[in-house]
Amino acid sequence: MSSFVPGLELSRAFYREVVEPLLGGVAHGAALVGPGSEVLGFDTARSADHDWGPRVLVFVAPGMVEGVRESVWSRLPPEFGGYPVLPPGVEVAEFGPWARALLGFDPRGVVTVEDWRSAPWQRLAEVTSGEVFHDGLGELAAARDGLRWYPPDVWRYVLACQWVRIAQEEAFPGRAAEVGDDLGSLLSTGRLVRDLMRLSLLMRRRYPPYGKWLGSAFKRLSGSAELGEALGGALRAGDWREREELLCVAYRRVAGVQNRLGLCDQVDGSVRPYFARPFRVIGGMRFAEALMASVSDPAVRALPPVGTVDQFSDSTDALMRSDRARSLAAAVR
Repeated sequence: MSSFVPGLELSRAFYREVVEPLLGGVAHGAALVGPGSEVLGFDTARSADHDWGPRVLVFVAPGMVEGVRESVWSRLPPEFGGYPVLPPGVEVAEFGPWARALLGFDPRGVVTVEDWRSAPWQRLAEVTSGEVFHDGLGELAAARDGLRWYPPDVWRYVLACQWVRIAQEEAFPGRAAEVGDDLGSLLSTGRLVRDLMRLSLLMRRRYPPYGKWLGSAFKRLSGSAELGEALGGALRAGDWREREELLCVAYRRVAGVQNRLGLCDQVDGSVRPYFARPFRVIGGMRFAEALMASVSDPAVRALPPVGTVDQFSDSTDALMRSDRARSLAAAVR
């Protein structure tokens, strides 16, 4: 286990020592981007048991894919760094079709509001994480920079919609417990914890990854320890009042972060009763409304308060297929 080499490091060396010499003078881009835990930096020795090893994505000019692929694949060594070298580990593609298959659009052109709405967070993270080893075609760095984060008004919209999700469920842990449904109370607490973790990442300009790596990404945020303690405590709490108290700690912290971002007018970050009921909430709609009031782009202002595909769909089969994600976003639009 101690001899494990992270996939990004392995693939960087694989490109320099093996793939780059095989490409000769062919103009190309090379990177480790796209799907894979090593792209996000979450791989461990456990990752090496399947679909893992030295790999590089090579981008070439139109019309050159088949010739370059055949030339490289026919000369690959049987192993590198102690791992088998499989031809699919060197993927050769044109950037435009590759990006459209992954994202549903080509980021080298104008990225529209609908493009942003239909692009899953996991996919955006996969394109903007990892590493570019070589940018000989001059397109990789620019495309990645353009997707690094949402335009300001789209960011406000995404944050607002995340607050809407919190507003819709923040009273449920107490209400469910009040009628003797402690399991339902815990379930709603878990959903709120997930939404607060995602909100925290979005506030820090990080695309939330899918469930397996959400906690890992959250822990990497500087200053997240106390918030993490409150969220973890809410999940471990034995009764709804303790859950509520710890959720309120979390609410106040994320409210403070939003106010420090300066994206909209300041919002009172104190918790309050849910109407006349004995449940304390943050009042998530107040934050959503403040954010949307600061949006100037009419295309963003006209959007329904449902957010991106990740905020209104939890289907892996829908989110991991760009055509389905775009169809879903268009239908909700």
